[in-house]
Amino acid sequence: MIPFEKYHLDNGLTVILQPDTTTPIVAVDICYLVGSRDENAQKTGLAHLFEHLMFGGSKNVPNFDTILQRVGGENNAYTTVDYTNYYLSLPIKNIETALYIESDRMNELAFLPKILETQKNVVIEEFNQSYRNQPYGDLLFLLKSLAYKVHPYQWNPIGKNTEHIKSVNMNDVKDFFYTFYRPNNAVLSIAGDIYNAKCKDLIEKWFASIPQGTVYQRHLPEEPLQTEARFLEVFRNVPRDCLCKAYKMGKKTDNDFICIDLVSDILSNGNSSRLQQKLVKNRQIFSSVATYTTGTFDNGLFILLGYVNEGVDIAQADLAVIEVLNELTTVKISDYELEKVKNKAETVLVSSEISVQEKAMQLALYETISCAEDFNFEANKYQAVSQDDILTICTRLFDTKQSSTIYYRAQK
Repeated sequence: MIPFEKYHLDNGLTVILQPDTTTPIVAVDICYLVGSRDENAQKTGLAHLFEHLMFGGSKNVPNFDTILQRVGGENNAYTTVDYTNYYLSLPIKNIETALYIESDRMNELAFLPKILETQKNVVIEEFNQSYRNQPYGDLLFLLKSLAYKVHPYQWNPIGKNTEHIKSVNMNDVKDFFYTFYRPNNAVLSIAGDIYNAKCKDLIEKWFASIPQGTVYQRHLPEEPLQTEARFLEVFRNVPRDCLCKAYKMGKKTDNDFICIDLVSDILSNGNSSRLQQKLVKNRQIFSSVATYTTGTFDNGLFILLGYVNEGVDIAQADLAVIEVLNELTTVKISDYELEKVKNKAETVLVSSEISVQEKAMQLALYETISCAEDFNFEANKYQAVSQDDILTICTRLFDTKQSSTIYYRAQK
């Protein structure tokens, strides 16, 4: 259990303080409830672009990184379909510097045209290197657009294409900032020796005066029920065929999510997992195969990705995968197998309670999606999953009518 204190400033900022006196390092995490699902379908990639702009200078801080490095700090950020997260760590004696620079860019960015153009070029280059010019780079683009027809999860945080990024102007940037980057749309989480550092007083000093924004009301299109299997075949200049499958699943906050997360581990977490043993080691159909859940705030996907060995027909590889999945819908897993994946899940949770950076981040993320208190009960939820739960969930999850399959073939 991680002890923490949670409260709210008058401007709506949620504050989480996690005391840890064992280290001279303090971690600061700010999570904004905005991701690529909040973008206009005709101008995508803005949420990710904004992550870059947040390091381009604010009203009183022309260079965020330089100031932080001078006081022994380091930082990073990432954008998802649902939220954008900024995190840093530094010696506890310099906590006020961290709060000052974070509050300044929450209050007001510099909004300089030169910075906007520079960061647009950076993101376009990232798009080209990571997706357009990378083997298998467009695979998840294709999968998401196949699985989703109306929901904004149909595109990645990087955006649909570089033309959308090029078209972003300063009015778009300001509208986005004053809609989403407001204190009432953010969680500030700090882990470290916070009470000796008088963090509460410093938070009040630097964040309380930031104006509250209008509460954003989401009206996202609801993805219609999928009633038949979807299929796409493409040919690309890649070393080998790749099989990609997705099955519709619920939200990260649904009761079923924990169980489905364990199903993913049963199938592909470790050398003793089912897909590794049956299709990689024994039958040598795949060189590697993995499954994972998207874990999104709205209904997500259970994804399988396998690289097919030379000489194996991808259609036969697909049938072999379905055979392994169907076993989970007809036969209960053993006590040993279930206990093994539960223990792995608990190990991951326990390890996230060691680092101050991990604690600050996890508490911020859980508060953003539901409430920070949920993090302390995750281990119990994993332990509560039964063999019957696995069987029931798999019967519903691996429904062919809810599947999307891509044969990503190597061009001969």
